[in-house]
Amino acid sequence: MIPVLPRVVVVTGASGAIGAALAYTYAKPGMCLALQGRDKGRLEATASRCRAQGADVFVCEMDLREARAVREWLEAFDTAHPVDLLIADAGVANVLEDLNQWETPAAIDEVISTNLLGTINTVMPLAERMRVRGAGHVAIVSSLAAFRGMAISPAYCASKSALHAWGQSIRPLLGATGISLTMIYPGFVKSSMSDAFPASTPFLIEASQAAMHIRRGLDAKKATVIFPAILWLGIKLLNALPDPWADSVMAFLNLSPKGRS
Repeated sequence: MIPVLPRVVVVTGASGAIGAALAYTYAKPGMCLALQGRDKGRLEATASRCRAQGADVFVCEMDLREARAVREWLEAFDTAHPVDLLIADAGVANVLEDLNQWETPAAIDEVISTNLLGTINTVMPLAERMRVRGAGHVAIVSSLAAFRGMAISPAYCASKSALHAWGQSIRPLLGATGISLTMIYPGFVKSSMSDAFPASTPFLIEASQAAMHIRRGLDAKKATVIFPAILWLGIKLLNALPDPWADSVMAFLNLSPKGRS
């Protein structure tokens, strides 16, 4: 059976590496894209390339933590262009350099409010409208960090774990009215986030490769897209160990910040 592909797609975080790469995969004549981001220059660069590939592109420079503004933007866009697919990719990270550091309340608030609440602010308005139409597809980008906390980035791991739980919780509610939900769990992807990461980034892939993995999963309406498989397997094995052993392995792999000598 040939899948019915979306014609109207919303991508948040389109000024970031994965979001931009995903936008490029959908950009072609006949496609309508709504792209959100907070970095005006990078967002416009993404939009320009998508337009050059033939897509109709609408740009929104917005902070997704502003729930009312996000709802107004999405409802207005959906009224004019009923959305087939929402890809909620926007997110930020905070990393520590060593074990002598501690995340500040401000850093924790920014990460949790952006990654978790910003995603919820994005999904809810369109999910409500899709439920009325009885059709649509929602994709939420979490992370493999959802499955194993890292001392180097506690708030980020917590936010992605919360997205994992929320997505699993709403999948049956969406499915009851004909809406598909895909949860996405990338490993390390080349981006400004990975560049700022002070520890090792095993099995790092380019954003274009990540976008291809995700696009294939979305086209097939998979419930879960998770990659790379070898890193996912490693996390599953790690989680089977007693926590003190797993913590030691994480430190050995340089996935926890080093203490100062």
